[in-house]
Amino acid sequence: MDITIDVENYKLNIRVGGILIHKNKILTHKNINKEHYALPGGRVQIGENSEDAIKREMQEELGKNVEILDYIGTIENFFEMGNIQYHEICFLYKIEFEDKKDIEIDYTMHNLEGKKYLQYEWIDLSKIEQYNILPKCLKEIFKSNDFPIHKINNELGEVKSSLVKLVD
Repeated sequence: MDITIDVENYKLNIRVGGILIHKNKILTHKNINKEHYALPGGRVQIGENSEDAIKREMQEELGKNVEILDYIGTIENFFEMGNIQYHEICFLYKIEFEDKKDIEIDYTMHNLEGKKYLQYEWIDLSKIEQYNILPKCLKEIFKSNDFPIHKINNELGEVKSSLVKLVD
């Protein structure tokens, strides 16, 4: 069961995203009914760690085994979609296909889970500014060489939070 919890007016998601780069192009997924791109990945399941989740998601969606090369960082993402406010925690990993023949893939791939509206496209990193990639802070992460990185992407304005006093 995916970790998605309804809390007051929010949906809390725990998600993973894979950064896979070949020939200066990054693999993205796109819902053909939407105007944006995102990283391939998905929700972490209850009892599953984030590393296993990205491996499972890539196998389920593309039929590809991947290895994790590095932990890139975490995004705290606040956004609205379909009149629902989301609070999402996303763990990012640099990944690579285990089968070295797959490194030559440069074509659009399709979802193997039956989601015909999802396709996986390669975007040239030198033209990344031309694309609507969500969350928006991903473009900064792609340009950074200082990892791990922590970003807060807040498209909702002020987010209520509690102050916690840290005691030595």
